[in-house]
Amino acid sequence: MTLKDKIISYLKDKDGLTDREITNAILGVNEPQQAVNQICRALVSKGIIRRVNRRDGLIGNYIVVQGVHIQPPSFVQVKHTTEASAVFKEDHLKQILKDYLHADGWKTQIAWGRTPGIDINAIRGTERWTLEVKGLGSLSAMNVNYFLGVLAETHQRRDDPNAKYSIALPDVKQFRNLWNRLPLLAKKRTGITAIFIDGQGKVHEFET
Repeated sequence: MTLKDKIISYLKDKDGLTDREITNAILGVNEPQQAVNQICRALVSKGIIRRVNRRDGLIGNYIVVQGVHIQPPSFVQVKHTTEASAVFKEDHLKQILKDYLHADGWKTQIAWGRTPGIDINAIRGTERWTLEVKGLGSLSAMNVNYFLGVLAETHQRRDDPNAKYSIALPDVKQFRNLWNRLPLLAKKRTGITAIFIDGQGKVHEFET
C-alpha cells in the first residue's frame, strides 16, 4: 500500500489522530511528519478526511468517507485483519482487563478512548498495579511501533517503587515475538511484566 492508503487504513482503526501520532505509528517515532501532513491535507481537499481541533487543542484527522476502497493484498488477509481488529480494539482489551482485575479484588481507574493518563490504575488494599494497553494495528510496522511505544509509556509511569507495572497486548505471534526478543536483563531490571489477551478474552501474564 502507498503511504496514503496506510494513513486511510490506520484512521479507520483509530480515528482522530494527529499528524505526529500517525507518523509515529506508520513511519516510526521521531520520523519527520511533513509527508503525513501533506497527504492529510490532500485528503481533506478530496473530502476523504476532515481536520478538527480535539479537546486537547491538537488537530485530529477524522475519516469522512468510510467507503474508501483500498486494494487488499488478498481477501484472506483482509478478512483476518478485520476480525482481529474488532476483537483486539484497545477499549475492548481494557474492558476485559477491568473484569479480570475486579474478579481478583482490584478496584480500577481506566482511561477510556483517548483520555490522557494511565490506561489502567488498579488498587487493592496497599497494592498498586498500573497497566498500559495497546490494541492491534492493521500493519506489521504499526505493531512494532505500538510495542516500543507502550514500553516507553510504561517507563515514564514508573514513579512508585512499590507499584507493579505491566504492558497489555493482543495475544498474537508478532507481539509474543517482540516480548521474547526483549533482553532478559532488561525485563528483570525494569520489573515490567507482559499481559497477553487472546481472542477468547483469556488473560495470560508473563514476567520474563
